[in-house]
Amino acid sequence: MSETMTEALDHDDGADVRPVPRISLQAFCDTPEIYGVVDAASADRRFAKVHVKAHMGGIPAAVEFYGGAPTPNVIVVESRLGADRLLGELDRLADVCDPGSKVVVVGHVNDIDLYRDLLRRGVSEYVVAPFGPIDFIRTVSRLYGDAQAKPLGRTIAFFGARGGVGSSTVAHNVAWSMARLFETDVALLDLDLPFGTAGLDFNQDPSQGIADAVYSSDRVDDVFIDRLLAKCDDHLNLLAAPATLEKSYDFSADAFGTIIDVTQKGVPTVVLDVPHMWTGWVRKVLTMADEIVVVASPDLANLRNTKNIVDVLTAARPNDRPPHLVLNQVNVPKRPEIKPAEFAAAIGREAVAEIPFEPQLFGTAANNGQMIGEAAGKSEVAGMFDTVANLVSGRSQNKRGKRVALPPLLSKLLMKKSA
Repeated sequence: MSETMTEALDHDDGADVRPVPRISLQAFCDTPEIYGVVDAASADRRFAKVHVKAHMGGIPAAVEFYGGAPTPNVIVVESRLGADRLLGELDRLADVCDPGSKVVVVGHVNDIDLYRDLLRRGVSEYVVAPFGPIDFIRTVSRLYGDAQAKPLGRTIAFFGARGGVGSSTVAHNVAWSMARLFETDVALLDLDLPFGTAGLDFNQDPSQGIADAVYSSDRVDDVFIDRLLAKCDDHLNLLAAPATLEKSYDFSADAFGTIIDVTQKGVPTVVLDVPHMWTGWVRKVLTMADEIVVVASPDLANLRNTKNIVDVLTAARPNDRPPHLVLNQVNVPKRPEIKPAEFAAAIGREAVAEIPFEPQLFGTAANNGQMIGEAAGKSEVAGMFDTVANLVSGRSQNKRGKRVALPPLLSKLLMKKSA
């Protein structure tokens, strides 16, 4: 049976699913369950460009509706009828359906003969319920995807809960670890145009970088991006920030979308070093990323900010894994800190790494334009970056630990937040 006949597939994060292009889609559902699946899919980042409308009533409702209205790019109809009656209903739909529309049929009968009959009638896809939102998105994506196209690169965004927590340092070291561990190409995009440090950290001073792409968006394609990328290592390439203050950097929400899309078509892994600010374009970049890593230090302000960030991004990405947490600059001498286990319990996410405060090691590496793995070899700290690299690349899964009781101050903070 064709792999396109989907049956009760387990939930996944859709790492193999390409974003759906700008189309219109209308669904006529026969059960509340499928209506809910379509509704959930419409909120997914891969459906960001899709105009979705969902109705109840199944095929009869679709026939009545399109008797006096044009059909969209994709029509999804659900039916619980048997094969003969289903085919008859679809013949009625064909009479009012525009030739250019694609039809996806959701059925409850797993029948290969029915599947072949539907294809002969011009149906684009037959999907067997039950299934989840990612399965539905994958089905629609395949209608417009090139079967021979290479899979899209994985985008991983690093974002600091506060300024100065070392988010850029973590992003750069994890990017370097992925390039070294997996021996596959990694592109690091420094999105902090006025103050980015990727060029310094990798001892690079390229004459061109991400600013050239942002201000020449009409020219952005794979050849243009390839020309801008600076080579840091055999498998690591950098799109550096200019780090100058000659102009103000005010961008629209979609300013970096094309750059990221083009880059991930040619590189297996794209690491995004996102500056600590909250603008339309920052929110859009984080929402559209495949994986998000929030870097924080163990104090109260970081806890508040991290919880807000995780809550907002989890709600905006209902079909993706929640953001990962990395605690950085842990155990600063004489500084009161929240214990990592308590910090993690407060936001409901276990820290995937707890990086100790070692100013001598990190300062020396930064001054020499080195990564921690180069400066300290197989040290415990370098191993932490390798662990994060394995996790965010999808090569290992983090296991959540047990929740612990919160001290009174944290409990009051969370109660205030809930209120």
